[in-house]
Amino acid sequence: MRDHAALSEEFNKDEARVDWHDETLWFIRQKRDRAVHSIPEWEWLRETGSQIKNNVLSNLSAYLEQFEANALRNGVQVHWAADAKEHNEIVLSIMKRHQADRMVKSKSMLTEECHLNDFLAKNGIEVIDSDLGERIVQLAEEPPSHIVLPCIHKKKEEIGDLFHEHLGTAAGEADPQVLTEAARQHLRDTFLTRKVALTGVNFAVAETGEFVVCTNEGNADMGAHLSDVHIACMGIEKIIPERKHLSVFLRLLTRSATGQPITTYSSHFMKPREGQEMHIVLVDNGRSRQLGRADFRNSLKCIRCGSCMNTCPVYRRSGGHSYHTTIAGPIGAILAPNLDMKDHADLPFASTLCGSCSNVCPVKIDIHDQLYKWRQVLVKEGHVNSAKAAGMKAMAYTFANPSVFEVAGKSGRWFMKNFPALVSNKFNPWYKEREMPEPPKESFREWYSKNRKKA
Repeated sequence: MRDHAALSEEFNKDEARVDWHDETLWFIRQKRDRAVHSIPEWEWLRETGSQIKNNVLSNLSAYLEQFEANALRNGVQVHWAADAKEHNEIVLSIMKRHQADRMVKSKSMLTEECHLNDFLAKNGIEVIDSDLGERIVQLAEEPPSHIVLPCIHKKKEEIGDLFHEHLGTAAGEADPQVLTEAARQHLRDTFLTRKVALTGVNFAVAETGEFVVCTNEGNADMGAHLSDVHIACMGIEKIIPERKHLSVFLRLLTRSATGQPITTYSSHFMKPREGQEMHIVLVDNGRSRQLGRADFRNSLKCIRCGSCMNTCPVYRRSGGHSYHTTIAGPIGAILAPNLDMKDHADLPFASTLCGSCSNVCPVKIDIHDQLYKWRQVLVKEGHVNSAKAAGMKAMAYTFANPSVFEVAGKSGRWFMKNFPALVSNKFNPWYKEREMPEPPKESFREWYSKNRKKA
């Protein structure tokens, strides 16, 4: 598997795309800023949401049991899955019981995490993603590159080519309205003919046994209401204690995600309609392990708004696929090592530690602190390459010894001045994307020693 540095270097070969990707996500970040600054109680909402989530994480098992009891009372069938394998097998068993070989699915990052689509395809079941962005990347045979904007890495001309190939639109057609209408017509038959629909879950209410799905397209509603069987899949951290708490999270979620005051559809599901089956699958898949990590448990407060991605200078310039994990960006870089330290050891290092992610997080996750802490854990566990480990040890020794630090600084300035090619070359990763600075005539320590006497 190639690491983040290699994958982002590939993304950066198309400079025009990188600039467009960066500007588009920053535009969404600016929309977020305008939306949150329009309400004076924003920081109160953040603090309240954070404290509610702290309460949930401290009492997670009790809230899950309360939710299960109320959901069962409502006529919902509740399933528990320890990992992705169990989750996928539960969904497959429901499909087989109803002799269904086709499913319509709305956006669900959990099913992406569990690789459900591939699993069902191998078992002869066709899955159609009904979210427009998800459908685009599905046709392109790619994973989403963003948790809210799945195809943000694609230009409209590329989407036009995909639709021409798969949906029969005119060659060269790139008008978003025309392409959206083509997708709508394509999906209409899907909604009418699929007897099983699957949705994700944004929030599940322990008090009532209901769950809430937020969309801007209404596709989750179409699938759920027209199907004979509705399967909802959720990570166990999506629980909130009471219905009144939804007013906090719904105000936080969409402003943070897209800069909207409220999502277009906030759909509540409590019980199946007459003649319909409703199932909910509660999935752990490493979440209990993360809950047990004191330094990283707060990552489970995430409400999947994507604001940390939109603000992150690294994500914006490297693209979501460079993170080689389901959830990209800063939040993904602290969630992924919990699932597999070895495969995702590079991700916490894909950060400047600028703290912008933590500043915009609607539930106050200390993302940049956790990125730093993961680096320490990964180094101690031996999951960084030998060159990086040796470099860190050399720098630690240099910084810990003033005389060595002084000699190294003088040597570095001399070589940069007299033999710049030793620094400014393709073997220096910094030089690939930057111009090396002009070496100063003296170090700060030399300047300070000289001028301290004058003060």
